[in-house]
Amino acid sequence: GLMDTSLPFLTDADGKPVKHPLNNYYRTPNMVKLAESGTRFSTFYAHSVCSPTRTSILTGQNSARHRTTNWVKSEDNNRSAHGPAKWNWAGPDKDTLLLPRLLKQAGYNTIHSGKAHFGPFDTYAEDPLNLGFDVNIAGCSYGQPGSYYGKDGYGHLTARGKRRAVPGLEKYHGTDTFLTDALTIEANKHIEIAVKEDKPFFLYMSHYAVHAPFDSDPRFAGNYAKSGKGKSAQAYATLIEGMDRSLGDIRAKLDELKVADNTLIIFLGDNGSDAPLGATHGYSSSAPLRGKKATHYEGGMRVPFIAAWAKTDAQNKNQQKLPISIGTIQSQTGTIMDILPTLCNLAEVKLAPEVTLDGYDLQQQFAGETNTTRKVEFLNHFPHSHRSSYFTSYVNGDWKVIYHYPLPGKNAGKGKKQKKPTIKKQYELFNLKDDPFEKNNLADSHSKELIEMMTAMTKDLESKNALYPEVKDQPLLPEIPTSTD
Repeated sequence: GLMDTSLPFLTDADGKPVKHPLNNYYRTPNMVKLAESGTRFSTFYAHSVCSPTRTSILTGQNSARHRTTNWVKSEDNNRSAHGPAKWNWAGPDKDTLLLPRLLKQAGYNTIHSGKAHFGPFDTYAEDPLNLGFDVNIAGCSYGQPGSYYGKDGYGHLTARGKRRAVPGLEKYHGTDTFLTDALTIEANKHIEIAVKEDKPFFLYMSHYAVHAPFDSDPRFAGNYAKSGKGKSAQAYATLIEGMDRSLGDIRAKLDELKVADNTLIIFLGDNGSDAPLGATHGYSSSAPLRGKKATHYEGGMRVPFIAAWAKTDAQNKNQQKLPISIGTIQSQTGTIMDILPTLCNLAEVKLAPEVTLDGYDLQQQFAGETNTTRKVEFLNHFPHSHRSSYFTSYVNGDWKVIYHYPLPGKNAGKGKKQKKPTIKKQYELFNLKDDPFEKNNLADSHSKELIEMMTAMTKDLESKNALYPEVKDQPLLPEIPTSTD
């Protein structure tokens, strides 16, 4: 999440970084170093749960369009009670345009390391090798590990962990190698192989950290023992620091192999923070942002984002092709859909005109400029049940609307008329410029802006052929208020 780091991403009115208490709790020195040699985004959006974001990174499309709108449960379809029947539970198929496929066709050695979580058991998308990756290190259907401990065989050697035991790392079973470190060691080996073969490479480094179970990484436990926070929160912090160490170890390997100046690093999270630090919809794991992972508030959707060349060199031709402003903060919004078009342009991968993307090339923003052609908007559509259930969040400029689909109550269908929800229960409206922490719901007092935002949100959903919650097999479409009286 955006606040799971000692590197501040939130800024003041002048665009200067502002540290908050969580920034003083976590330790991420390698994120700090990466940002010092590149640019970070103060507002970068991902979907509020993992599988939708991961599919959006690979496709360049919003989840409302590719329809993997919920996290994927491996064993059975978790559409939830009123979820759309035709949501894309199976994930990408053999015909889906995907980033690793495009880069592989362009001659890149494509490496997947860690969490995949693209599709359920016995589907095409279960195996990253089907999706354009030449190498798959420990990726599979599910998104959490049975255990982070080598002594547990990452779940294989314990009763607790067998259901989600991490595949393919048998050489580390019974050792003291923490999962984050094992994935990094293996990823670095395959980087080295690609370099020795004189092939360009694309590494999708996707840690299981920091997903539950929150197993404490013993390498860093002492840093949080006197923090005053609970054991689970301390363990979560060790997972953060271990992930940060991985970033440093990969940069060191790139430097050792003398390819750092030709390697672009993009660092980001896949959803808001899940740190066990308090109320789900309050000011807790993402404070001062509101909410956490799987919620409709900014704390569920905002993630850290850093882009930097692994080693800066102003004379390097690749860096001249994609210049990155050093040590700066980009205030213009970016999203996970931007990664595919940005990397394809850098790698000179030509996309057919009929390819539909929802993202933008970030080249201008990396250089510290404003992309004047960009729409400053983000749609987070979640027609399922979770921490926040059956909602659409939509950001457009300074405004954000959250629409709650008015599903029937327990007496629906039994002859009892359902009360229409009040404006404030069905709609939430915030001015993020004036109220970045979403404290004041303006739905009642700003009817003009509410109607405008709901109209724009509905058009965006329609343009992406979105699926909606269903009642008795019929879609429940958004309602645009005529007034808030």
